[in-house]
Amino acid sequence: MADHPGDRTRIRRLPEKSVSDRAALRAVLDAGLVAHLGIADDTGQPFVLPVAYARDGDRVLFHGSTGSRLFRALAAGAPACLTVTLLDGLVVARSLFHSSMRYRSVVALGRCVVLEGGDKEAALDCISDHLMPGRRGEAREPSAKELAATLVLALPLDEASVKVSAGDPDDDQADLDRPVWAGVVPLAESFGAPADAPDLRGGHPVPDYVLGWQR
Repeated sequence: MADHPGDRTRIRRLPEKSVSDRAALRAVLDAGLVAHLGIADDTGQPFVLPVAYARDGDRVLFHGSTGSRLFRALAAGAPACLTVTLLDGLVVARSLFHSSMRYRSVVALGRCVVLEGGDKEAALDCISDHLMPGRRGEAREPSAKELAATLVLALPLDEASVKVSAGDPDDDQADLDRPVWAGVVPLAESFGAPADAPDLRGGHPVPDYVLGWQR
């Protein structure tokens, strides 16, 4: 991402919320777990796919089935739009019009690169480490058949924008004396208590690295 977004990713609506700092881009992507990937098929019909992902330097990694026509289109170079949004709270204004959200979001445009061989396996490890840190040391590695059934793609972050909304209610002066509460309701994401699989064998305790996961 350049210091100034290109024309396609320039934020025109509320441009004061645009953030051009690369560290902010990385922070949003590193905090998220799910991205939404937009692509149009060969008829022009748009689709938005939720994908698990991880940031690896200046690119985003994600994977899908080799049987997916949309993932095959991405692998063939179809234009893609990837978004990540983190919702931090609801801004409750005195008017419905001015009520809004606190959020951090990234929009990235580009064409994907197919990863193969060692790069493919390293990318899958990166995704696993982002979603479930510590798990890769215990779980079984993918088999050759499983790897063959998986497409791993990388989207460069050359064309991306970051938008952050972190303000308080911004009501009209005429509404400030309205006899209603106004403020911000923070929203926090957290992991719940781990639950054993019904078919867990051997009485294995929940690993410390799982107990240490935090959001």
